[in-house]
Amino acid sequence: MEEEIALIIDGTREAMDNAIKHLEKQLVNIRAGKASPSMVSSVKVDYYGTPTPLNQVANVNTPDGMTISIQPWEKSLIPDIERGIQIANLGFNPQNNGESVIINVPPLTEERRKELVKQAKAEAEEAKIGVRNDRKTANQDIKELEASDDMKKNLEIDIQEMTDKHIARIDAILEAKEKEIMKV
Repeated sequence: MEEEIALIIDGTREAMDNAIKHLEKQLVNIRAGKASPSMVSSVKVDYYGTPTPLNQVANVNTPDGMTISIQPWEKSLIPDIERGIQIANLGFNPQNNGESVIINVPPLTEERRKELVKQAKAEAEEAKIGVRNDRKTANQDIKELEASDDMKKNLEIDIQEMTDKHIARIDAILEAKEKEIMKV
């Protein structure tokens, strides 16, 4: 019995933590005005016929807050890198100087910032739905336990408290991302 309860609690906590990790990963891809190597993390380059992540064929860095510099390990990859950036549809216009690919990150307009906040809110809502689904699964597992009604009620309260904490963390993560996006 104790083991089953521990499995339910630990499994639920792990599932809720994973929802938050997924949210954090998704929010990294939403740019917030400052140039960052993560902005091109989704770019795939045709490397000898194989779609390969950009960071596996080049060094990606940000010499300043408005520029991403991509230094390929083989100069012959420059056209493929430019094509990969355009295919990824990130809204960037890559330029090459024969040695590397340079992306000038334009400052965000107020309208674009609001769109990005909406996108962040949608990602946060998805995470909350995931956490609530984890709560629902845990509560169903609790109902199937061979335990007293009081014990089941206490476990449901514990699961609700865990849910509330995770929802609060999601709200805090979203609030921080909103501030980052709206900061000019």
